[in-house]
Amino acid sequence: MLGFIIQRFLQAIGVMAVMSLIVFSGVYAIGNPIDIVIPPEATQDLRDEVIRRLGLDRPLYEQYFIFLVNLLKGDLGRSFVYNIPVLELIGGRLPATLELVLISVFSASVIGVSLGIYAGYQPESWTAKTIMAASVLGFSVPSFWVGLILILTFAVNLGWLPAGGRGATIDIWGVAWSFPTLDGLSHIILPAINLALFKLAMMIRLARAGTREIMLTDTIKFARAAGLSEITILRQHLLKLISIPIITVFGLELGSTLAFAVVTETIFSWPGVGKLIIDSIAVLDRPVMVAYLILVAFLFVTINFVIDLIFALIDPRVRRGAAS
Repeated sequence: MLGFIIQRFLQAIGVMAVMSLIVFSGVYAIGNPIDIVIPPEATQDLRDEVIRRLGLDRPLYEQYFIFLVNLLKGDLGRSFVYNIPVLELIGGRLPATLELVLISVFSASVIGVSLGIYAGYQPESWTAKTIMAASVLGFSVPSFWVGLILILTFAVNLGWLPAGGRGATIDIWGVAWSFPTLDGLSHIILPAINLALFKLAMMIRLARAGTREIMLTDTIKFARAAGLSEITILRQHLLKLISIPIITVFGLELGSTLAFAVVTETIFSWPGVGKLIIDSIAVLDRPVMVAYLILVAFLFVTINFVIDLIFALIDPRVRRGAAS
């Protein structure tokens, strides 16, 4: 097991090294932030001074080396626009995105897997057919349209829920969270539903397909022949056998939703990281763009690393395959 962990850890370090080079080179090849940061009427001496102060007069390889050294120290630079450390800027927005994504993905996974298993157990029932028909909507309807319909229905026409914003927050260990308050929870319901619909449909169909496949195997037939109850078969056999693809999809969806929740955050005016990166791209705030993409890459690498460890715990064949 230790060898498996070391192998995956070294692979993660290699991926992060390559990604840092690609991200840094790609972002610094796009546009010139000086044209946006400095007004057109500024003198050439002022432009040269700002370019020197920001380090943009150095060669690209030297800028990348300085970036790596600072990265190892935990410093991702300062924002060109806000003139504050990038980690502080992203850290102030991250809790909003984190609570929104965790609520939506976890709720979609729990509800979706439960409905999918039921649909796989009773595929001919009208309830299962209704569940599968409804799941098609999660794939076919664009998220921005669903968000607008949710706002129009529940915020404008009915007036039950707020149309946007984050609501009241409370500090927990120095971090502002909105879900513990009733006002914050009311603000998070609509964007969480909008984010969860696609994940819900995916989990339903994935769990249903896995359940139908497992139910036809000899393992389930022998378990029933041995007189085990359906609840025991579900807990001890079915859930374990379908867990690997579900865990894989859950991890990837969690990472992608954290990284790319920008549409939902924009529609509902949610002050998260996605809205920040869109604003940074508009003004070519390079340090924020680079830091965000590096953090996204780190997030995906970490999630895949954790998923690999979970696979090794669930399936011993993974450990044996890595050892060989």
